[in-house]
Amino acid sequence: MKLRTRIFSIILILCTVLGAVLYAQSGQSIFEEHALFTGGKTTVRVWYTDDALTPYLQSKAVAYSETMSKVRIEPTLVSGIEYLEAINKASLKNSNYPDLFIITNDSLEKAYLAGLALEIDNSGNFLNDESFPKAAVDSVTYNGRYIGYPFYFETSSLVYNKTYLENMAKEQLETQKELESLPDQSPDAAEAMAEEEAAEAMEAEEEEIENSISEEAVEETVSDSIPNTISGILSFAQNYNAPDQVEAVFKWDVTDIFYNYFFVGNYMNVGGDAGDDVSQIDIYNTDTISCMKIYQQLNQFFAIDSKSVDYDSVVQDFIDGKIVFTVATTDILRRIEEAKAKGECEFDFGVADMPGLTGDFKTRTMSVTECIVVNGYSEHPYEANAFAKYLCKDNSGDIYKMSGKLAAHYNVKYGNPNLDTFVDVYADSVPMPKTIETSNLWMELEIAFTEIWNGADCNGTLKQVSENIMTQVTGKDYSEESIPDPNDDVITAGLKEESD
Repeated sequence: MKLRTRIFSIILILCTVLGAVLYAQSGQSIFEEHALFTGGKTTVRVWYTDDALTPYLQSKAVAYSETMSKVRIEPTLVSGIEYLEAINKASLKNSNYPDLFIITNDSLEKAYLAGLALEIDNSGNFLNDESFPKAAVDSVTYNGRYIGYPFYFETSSLVYNKTYLENMAKEQLETQKELESLPDQSPDAAEAMAEEEAAEAMEAEEEEIENSISEEAVEETVSDSIPNTISGILSFAQNYNAPDQVEAVFKWDVTDIFYNYFFVGNYMNVGGDAGDDVSQIDIYNTDTISCMKIYQQLNQFFAIDSKSVDYDSVVQDFIDGKIVFTVATTDILRRIEEAKAKGECEFDFGVADMPGLTGDFKTRTMSVTECIVVNGYSEHPYEANAFAKYLCKDNSGDIYKMSGKLAAHYNVKYGNPNLDTFVDVYADSVPMPKTIETSNLWMELEIAFTEIWNGADCNGTLKQVSENIMTQVTGKDYSEESIPDPNDDVITAGLKEESD
C-alpha cells in the first residue's frame, strides 16, 4: 500500500474515532447539526409525555420538514415522571435535551424559574384575541410575559342524551298538533261518529301529524328544553316522563374537582386572570359559601353516593342511556364514537354550555391548557418558535382526528358542533393557577367538596381551605375573619322557585 494511502486511511480512522467519542460524550452526532449527512439541517427536538399525541406530532413533523427543508423535527415520547427534572438534567448535561417541550400551564412558573421556559416570539401579535381564547392567553401568561404557546386544552361542560330530548320534543309537538287539529264538534255530532271510523281517522291523523313535524321544529324544541341552570334541571326532572332504562336525570362525579369546580368558579379568585399573582386570592367569601350551600342541597334531589361514584362509571352509564344529563370532559365524545363503532351505543348526544346554578348565581368551569414551551437552553430558539407557531396555526382538525385533543386556538375545522361548543366553554373557563404556593389547592378543594356533599358545614369548611392556602402563601399561620352565613331560606327558595 502506498504511503499516501496509508496516511489517508489513518486520518479517516482517527476522524471516525473522534466522532464516536464526541457522540458518546454529548449524546449527539457531530454530523447531526452540521451538514455532511443531513444536508445542513437543524434538528429541533420536541419532548412530550402523552402517547396519544404521537401520530399527530409525527405527521406534522414530516409535513413541516417538507416545507422547511433546512429543519428536521424530532418528536420524542418520554416518561411523565419527574418530567421537568428530566428536562433540566438533560439540558444541563447537553444530552439530547429538547428545544421544545409540552407541559400543562400550571407548571409554567416552575419551568420559568428553573430557566427552562423562554419568553415566546409574539411578533405580529401572534397571541391575538381573534386567534386565541382569553383562557388560552391567560394560561401562558406569567408576570406580564408569554412563556409558552397554548397548544390544546381540557375542560368540562354539560352533556345530554339528544335522543331522549328529541323523542320528548316529538311527543310535545305531536300533542300540540293534535290539539290544534281537533274539530269543533258538538256532543251530538261526536256521538254520531261510528267508533271504527273514528279510530281510522285518528290513526291517519296521527300519521299525518308525525310526518308534518319538521326536523327544524324538533331541533328548536330540543334547544329550548335544555336547562340553562341547575335549578332548571331540577324542574326538568320533576316533569320528565323518563324511559324505563333511565336511572338518573342528572348525575356526575361529585368526588373530582374538575367536574365540581364550576359551582364556585365564577366567585373564587386564585391568582387573578393569569393565575400568577399570589396577592389576588379570594377563596372564602359570601358568594362561594352560597354556591356551596346550593351544591350541598342538590344531594337531596340527586342522591349520588360519593363513596361509589367515579367518572368512568358515570360516563359508561351515560353512554348506556341510564343518565340524561352529566358533566364531562372532551374525552367523552371519543368514547361515544368508539362505543357506536362497536355497536354498543344507540343514542345521539349533544354538548351544551355549562348551566348557571340559579338565576342569581353563575358558573365557570376549570380548564387545563397544554403548552408548547421553548427551552431556555435551546441553541435553536428561532427554529423552535417557528415550529411551535406552525402547530398553533393548524386549523385542519387533525389534532382531534389523530389524538382526540382539542386545539387551544380558534378557527379549527372540526366539522362537529359539539367540539365547537367545548371550545366556547373553554374560552370562558378559569385556567388552573400556575403559582407554586397554591399547587395543592385542588386537593384541598376536592376534599372540601366531598365533605360538604356529605353534610359538612359549608362556611367552616371553606374557611379552613382558605386558611390552609394562605398559610402556604404567607409562610405563617393565617386566620380568616369569619363571615356570617348567607340566609339558607333565601338560597333554598331561589333553588326551588326555579325548579317549581
